[in-house]
Amino acid sequence: MVRRATDWEYLQPLLLEAIGDTLYMVGVALAVAAVFGTLMGIGLYVTRRGGLFASRGVYTVLNVLVNLVRPIPFIIFITAIWPVTVAVVGKSIGTEAVIFPMSIMASFAFSRLVEQNLVALDPGVVEAARSMGASRLRIIRTVIIPETLGPLVLAFTFLFIGVIDMSAMAGLIGGGGLGDFAIRHGYQRFNWEVTFVAVAIIVVIVQAAQFLGNGVARRFLRR
Repeated sequence: MVRRATDWEYLQPLLLEAIGDTLYMVGVALAVAAVFGTLMGIGLYVTRRGGLFASRGVYTVLNVLVNLVRPIPFIIFITAIWPVTVAVVGKSIGTEAVIFPMSIMASFAFSRLVEQNLVALDPGVVEAARSMGASRLRIIRTVIIPETLGPLVLAFTFLFIGVIDMSAMAGLIGGGGLGDFAIRHGYQRFNWEVTFVAVAIIVVIVQAAQFLGNGVARRFLRR
């Protein structure tokens, strides 16, 4: 049996749309994670024992929330919060519906990465700033964050790769993007050429992000 040639004239516009949907989903989720994930990560760091705003109660709540959400496989997480997604977005299928759980999962994942990088900061740097009379908020703004920018950029790059993976899995429930394109026009039609093209594009996007992230991180680490 001779397989029909892939109709790229028909698929090309769909592929370009899928690339745009993927970049849109990933971009919004990363933007949300950059804000809320960073705030939660800083919250975990400053409220832990010996922190600038040490609070056992606040740290316990944040820590439990992160540990509760972060280990859940994303495809299960999407279905688990389906009623919440419908209530907030108004639908459960499509690009906009997938962005909501992606943003939540990315925020919790990044919060732990932020905390781990801040904990690695030399405590003597913080103590030196405190001995000079700097306020706690000023220490966070002018000492802790600037001193850890390099590792945080690398952590954000790692998060980018994870969010790309989430966007691909979202294709299983009609979330749009390259994952949906690969499944609908490749896997379900036994057209491995289409699947390989989608995979190749994802690899290129990830490699470009990794290259950019490494370059930016090196600039901060050399300061």
